[in-house]
Amino acid sequence: MCAQPSRAPRAVLPTRLRRVRRLPLERLIALAAPLLRVPPVRQRRRRVFTASATFWLFLSQVLGPARVCREAVRKAQVWLAPGELSPSTSAYCQARARLPQKTLDQTLARLVRGLRHDGSRRRMQRPVNVVDGTGLSMPDTPENQSLYPQSRRQRPGCSFPTMRLVAMFSLATGAVVGVASGPLRVDEHTLWRRLWPLMESGSVVLADRGFCGFADYGLLLERGVDVVMRLNARRTTGVRHIARLAPGDELVEWKKTGVCPKWMTRSQWRALSDVLRVRHIRVQVAVAGFRTRVLTLATTLLDAKAYPAQCFAALYRRRWMAELFLRDIKITMGMDILRCKTPALVHKELTMHLIAYNLVRALMLQAAERYHAQPLRLSLAGTLAAIRQWAPALAAQQSASARHRLLESFWRCLARDLIPQRPDRLEPRARKRRAKNYQLLNKPRSQFKEIQHRNKYTQPLS
Repeated sequence: MCAQPSRAPRAVLPTRLRRVRRLPLERLIALAAPLLRVPPVRQRRRRVFTASATFWLFLSQVLGPARVCREAVRKAQVWLAPGELSPSTSAYCQARARLPQKTLDQTLARLVRGLRHDGSRRRMQRPVNVVDGTGLSMPDTPENQSLYPQSRRQRPGCSFPTMRLVAMFSLATGAVVGVASGPLRVDEHTLWRRLWPLMESGSVVLADRGFCGFADYGLLLERGVDVVMRLNARRTTGVRHIARLAPGDELVEWKKTGVCPKWMTRSQWRALSDVLRVRHIRVQVAVAGFRTRVLTLATTLLDAKAYPAQCFAALYRRRWMAELFLRDIKITMGMDILRCKTPALVHKELTMHLIAYNLVRALMLQAAERYHAQPLRLSLAGTLAAIRQWAPALAAQQSASARHRLLESFWRCLARDLIPQRPDRLEPRARKRRAKNYQLLNKPRSQFKEIQHRNKYTQPLS
């Protein structure tokens, strides 16, 4: 019979807690300490995977290149309890499940408040938020399928649970202001309305025409939020011309129809004003390779002198930054495919990805301020690579002067890694590298029959 391993003495546990502060990632992220303060979590038992240690290991897992639990456990074996921890990931996964979602939400909210818009980076002297939607995939487990069922267009057992996500970013800093998630059956428009409480009075929201509606404009104006969106193609009636402000710029009135939106009550619909004054700005797109040639913008910024028509074309073109921000967080940081097998852990993984993304943005902003660079021109992929390489070196340094020199080289590296400016560059949505010639799994695994040597068959001439 094997002997049971003895518990660690009580004197050893405080030592392990002190080792958490020497984790490589924490030493580097401490540069953004004013923005990141994890609320304390009360624990009844003394554990190796305390809430603080679990948080930092989870964060390092999200920021790592592999993003697997085994990497986090190996890091714990080195930095927290050398030679004492089991190589199994079970204890770490249980510790992640115990980590309160409320704690992660509070940490993300504190990060968002710290990264609020700086007046020197505002457009039109107003903070601008940009909104867009996307989708995330996750492991095909019964728990995930029950909350985030796969698309109805695909056969059961042939796809993955999918989460619909609407994210709001700061156009000045690229930081995530807030996200709203739900299953595929929930429309992006519905999720977007959950983000309204996060919008500051006096700010401007920038979005595509999928979010353009009479009730949305009216309710956002009541909150003190102005809107710049592309005019929805369905708004062809109920528009009355008021005045011509400039060529291609006119003041119009939208009339409220008798059809109440499904997401509003009759009393809320009747409380809205019967007419809404909006500017329609016609923009000509004369860039070769662009799909759209003419578009009409609808905005509630009615002062033509303070907000001339030509500035709206450049502003709406910046709406594409939302696509780039989503690409950064999904592709570069690996949030496109979530890895947890239960909805509760999926939500924690999503929140941790947002925390990691905002922390990276915070470090990029600090580097840009130190070396007078443009924050959005700094490479996020380069910043991630620098974090992964500089963190162990900083943790290994004992001398304060050596750490200071390393930090200066770290800031200099971030500020010099600039994304090249390529205006009007043609970027076709096409793949050059061919995929493997595998069959598509169009039936459940138990019913699927693989065609052997499929790549040797050729299609007959028609």
